[in-house]
Amino acid sequence: MTDTASLILVVGLPFLGSLLAAVLPSNARNAEVWLAGIVALAVLTLTCTFYPGISAGETVRSQTEWIPALGLSFSLRMDGFAWLFTMLVSGIGFLVVVYTRYYMSPDDPVSRFYAFFLAFMGAMLGIVNSGNLILLVVFWEMTGIFSFLLIGYWHHNANARTGARMALTITGIGGLGLLVGVLLIGHIVGSYDLDHVLASGDMIRSHELYLPVLVFVLLGALTKSAQFPFHFWLPSAMSAPTPVSAYLHSATLVKAGVFLMARFWPVLAGSYEWFWIVGLAGMMSLVLGAYFAIFQQDIKGLLAYSTISHLGLITLLLSLGSSLGAVAAIFHMMNHAIFKASLFMAAGIIDHESGTRDMRRLSGLFRFMPVTATLAMVASASMAGVPLLNGFLSKEMFFAEAIETHANSILDTAAPYAAVLASAFAVAYSVRFIHGVFFGPPAADLPRQPHEPPFWMLFPILLLVIACLLIGILPALTVGPFLHIAVNSVLGAQTPEYSLAIWHGLTLPLVMSGVALIAGIILYILLRNYLARCKDGPPIFRHIRGQRIFELVLVTISWRGARYLESHLGTRRLQPQLRMLVVVAFVAALGPLYSLGFDPGLFTWAGADPIFLAMWMIGIACSIGAAYQAKFHRLAALILLGGAGLVTSATFVWLSAPDLALTQLLVEIVTMVLILLGLRWLPKRQLNDMADSGKTRFNFFRFTDLVLALFVGAGMTMVAYGVMMRASPETIADYFLERAYSEGGGKNVVNVILVDFRAFDTFGEITVLGVVALTVFALLRRFRPAADSVESPEQQKTQLAFDEAQPDRQSGDTVSDYLMIPAVIMQWLFPVIIVFSAYLFVRGHDLPGGGFAAGIAMAAGFLLQYMALGTRLAEDRLKVLPVVWIGCGLLFSAFVGVASLVLGYPFLTSRSLYVDLPLLGQVPAASATLFDLGVFSLVVGATVLMLIALAHQSIRSLRAARAATPAAGEKA
Repeated sequence: MTDTASLILVVGLPFLGSLLAAVLPSNARNAEVWLAGIVALAVLTLTCTFYPGISAGETVRSQTEWIPALGLSFSLRMDGFAWLFTMLVSGIGFLVVVYTRYYMSPDDPVSRFYAFFLAFMGAMLGIVNSGNLILLVVFWEMTGIFSFLLIGYWHHNANARTGARMALTITGIGGLGLLVGVLLIGHIVGSYDLDHVLASGDMIRSHELYLPVLVFVLLGALTKSAQFPFHFWLPSAMSAPTPVSAYLHSATLVKAGVFLMARFWPVLAGSYEWFWIVGLAGMMSLVLGAYFAIFQQDIKGLLAYSTISHLGLITLLLSLGSSLGAVAAIFHMMNHAIFKASLFMAAGIIDHESGTRDMRRLSGLFRFMPVTATLAMVASASMAGVPLLNGFLSKEMFFAEAIETHANSILDTAAPYAAVLASAFAVAYSVRFIHGVFFGPPAADLPRQPHEPPFWMLFPILLLVIACLLIGILPALTVGPFLHIAVNSVLGAQTPEYSLAIWHGLTLPLVMSGVALIAGIILYILLRNYLARCKDGPPIFRHIRGQRIFELVLVTISWRGARYLESHLGTRRLQPQLRMLVVVAFVAALGPLYSLGFDPGLFTWAGADPIFLAMWMIGIACSIGAAYQAKFHRLAALILLGGAGLVTSATFVWLSAPDLALTQLLVEIVTMVLILLGLRWLPKRQLNDMADSGKTRFNFFRFTDLVLALFVGAGMTMVAYGVMMRASPETIADYFLERAYSEGGGKNVVNVILVDFRAFDTFGEITVLGVVALTVFALLRRFRPAADSVESPEQQKTQLAFDEAQPDRQSGDTVSDYLMIPAVIMQWLFPVIIVFSAYLFVRGHDLPGGGFAAGIAMAAGFLLQYMALGTRLAEDRLKVLPVVWIGCGLLFSAFVGVASLVLGYPFLTSRSLYVDLPLLGQVPAASATLFDLGVFSLVVGATVLMLIALAHQSIRSLRAARAATPAAGEKA
C-alpha cells in the first residue's frame, strides 16, 4: 500500500467504523468494542509505518482536486508534528476504547456511543492531517458537532444537555471566527494550501489585514482550548461519560486549539499583538485554572480546571515568540496528554467502584484499591511536576523560558512569578487529590463498597503511567526522537539546540520547581480543613461564574432580544413578512446598481411582436385578477394564478427555452394540486359588510403592496433588459454551447449543464430538496388545522349531497371525492404518465426533458392515484415508499461522484458514449445518466412524500370539520 493510500485510510477508517457501529444492534457490546478497537489499532499501526519516512524529514501528501479554481481540494498532509498528534489521537483512543468496555453500563446504547466516538476520532485526525485550510475548518466544525453529541450522550441528564449546548455554542462561535481568519489568509497568500501558507509568514505579518487574521484565528483556537475568557465551558462538560472526558481532555478536542497555534506559530507568532493576546490569555488561564482547581469537590471538576491551567501553560509558552518556548510547548502537549488521560480514567474507576466523585465523601481508598491508588498517585505527581516524571521535564523547560526576557512589558516581567504561583497551586490540588482520596480513615456511607476494577480496565492506566515514568527517567531515549521530528516540522530552520537531560545542575528553574513544590504542600496543609467542608468552587469567585454569565448573555440575546424583535417586527401573517423581505431585497439591490452606474439602455418597442405582447397582457391580467380575487374567492384566485403560470411557460417556449417551459408546466400542475390540498387548512375569510355589498374602500397596505410590486417588477425588468441589450456580445452561454456535446456528450445544453458542468451544485440542491421533504413530513405529522377552517353549512350541504349521490363509497375516503374529479380518469392516466415520464427521462440528454422533469411527471402520476384511490388504499396497492426513493436517489448520485474519484478524476466527472440497441438505435449511455437517475428518484420521492402528507392532513381536516358541526349536517 502506498503512503498516499495509507494516509487516506488513517483519516477515513474511523468514519467507516462509525457508520458500521451505527448499524450494529445497541446491545452488541462486544462487537462494538472489537470494531472500535480494531479501527483505532489499525490507525495506530498505519501511523507507525510512516515513521521511517517522517523521521528522515519527509512529508506525506495526498491531494484530490475538488474546485481548483477556488483553491479547494481534499488535501491531506502528514509531517512530524501531525504524525505525533496522530499517534496520540489513535493510541489514547485505543486505550479509551478498552477502558470503555468495562466502564459503560450494559443498559447504555453503546452503538450510538462508539459511532460518535469513532466519528470524533476521524474529525480530529482530519484536523491534524489537513493540508488545505478550508478542509481543516470543515474537520474543525465536525469535532464541535461530535463532541456535542458525546458530551450530551446521557441526554436524560439536564447537566449533560446544558454542558453540550454550551460547548457547541462557544466552540461554534470560535469556528466561525476561524473560518473568517482562514478566508483572510487565503486572500493574502492567494492559496489555501498549508505548505504555501506556512512559507508566507513574512507576507502575512506585514499585511494590513494581519491583525484581523490574528484575532479571528485566535478566536477559534482559544475557544476550542477553553482559554480565558472562554474557559468556563470546559468544567460544564464534565457531565459526559468519563471515557469521553479522558479523550477530550488529553489528546483531542481541547488540544485542537493549542495544536492550531503551534501549527500557525511560524506564520503568526513574533509580533507584539501575538505576544499580548496569546500571552494574556495563557497567563490568566494558567493561574485562574490552577486556583479554581484547588477548591473543586468533584474529582473531574478538579481535573477539568487543571486542564485549563496546563493548556494555559502551553499557550503562554507559544506566546513568547521564542523557539525554545515552542519546543517546551510541544513537549508539554505530549506529557499532558499522557498523565491527564490516566488521571481521568482513574477518576472514572473511583466513581465506578465507589459510586461518587465527591472528595468530601471519599477517604482511605488506598486499602481497598491499592493498585488504582498507586497508579493515580504517580499520574498526579507527574501533573504536579515531581522530578523523575515526564511532567517535571516540560515544567522545568517552562520555568527556563519564563525567566528569559522576550519583550519589555509587564506581562513578560510577571511571567516567572505567575509560573511559580500556578505551579504551587498545581502541587496543592494534586496533593489534595492524593491525600484526600486515598489516605485517611475509611470512608463511610459510600453508595458502593470500593474494590479494584477488572484488570483490563486498569490496563490503559498502567500503560500511560509506565510512559510517565519512562519519559521522566529516560527522556532522550524514549521521547527524544519523536519530539525532534515534531519540533523540526514546526520550526524548520529555526529549530534550536535543546537538551532533555534530567540534571542540569543547580539552576534557577530547579530552584523555582523546589519553591513551587514546598509552597504547594504548605498551601494544602493550611487549606486542608477548609477544603474538607467547603462548598464547591473558590470562595472569591463562587458567585461569579462564567456559566452564569454565559446563560445571562444567552437569555438576553435569544429571549429578550428575540421578544423585542418579534414585538416590533414579528407577525403571524404571511403578507407583512413577505413585504419586509421584498423591501430589504429591493434596497439591497439598489446599492450596487447605483454604485456601479447601471444603465439599462434606451428602451424601445421596435421589434416587439404583437402576439407576444398580447400574451403578456393576458398574464398580467391573470396576476392582477389573482391578487384581487384572493380577497373574495381563493379557488378563483388559484385558477387565475395558474393562468399566469401558463403564460410564463409559453414565454419560455417563445424565447426558445423548451426545457424551462416543460419544467415550468409540470411544476405548475403539481403546485396547483399542492395548493388545492392546502386550501382546506386556511381559515375562513371574514368579509366585512362593505365587501359583501360590493363596495370597496381604500386599503393602505394593499396599495403599498401594489406600489412595491410595480417598483420591484420594473426594476427586475430593467436589469434583465439592460443585461440582454448590453453592447458586448460575449456571454457565458457561448462556453456551454461549444463544449456541451464535445465534453458533456449531450445536445441538450441545459441538461448537460445540470448533470455535468454544474453537477456538484445539482447534487447539493437535490440533497436540500430531500431534507426539505423530510422536514415538511415531520412537521405535518404534528400539524392541526386552524380552528376556524371548518366547512360552512353550504359546503357541508354540497358534500352531503355528493355523498348521497354515491352511496357505494364511504364519505371522505378519497381526495377525489372532495375535488369531484372522476376517479376512473385518474386511474386510466397512470400508465400514460409513467410512459411519458420514462420518455422524458430517456430523451433528456439530447432533447428537452431530463431527470427533474421526468421526476415531476412521475410524481404527478402517483399523486393522481392517491387522489383516485384514497391515501390508505393507494399506499396498500402502490407501496411507493418515498423515503426509499429519496435515499436511492442520493446514493445513485453520490455513486457517480465516488466512482469518478476512484478512477482518478475530479468528483462527478462524467464519461459520455452512445450505445446501439435493437429497435431503439443509438441511445445515450453517459455516466451522467446515472446521476440524472438519482435526480429523478429523489424528485419523485420528495414530491410524493410532501403531497402524501398534505393529502393525509386534508382528509383529516375535512373529517374534523364535519365532526365539529354535526348540527348543520343534520339540518341539511
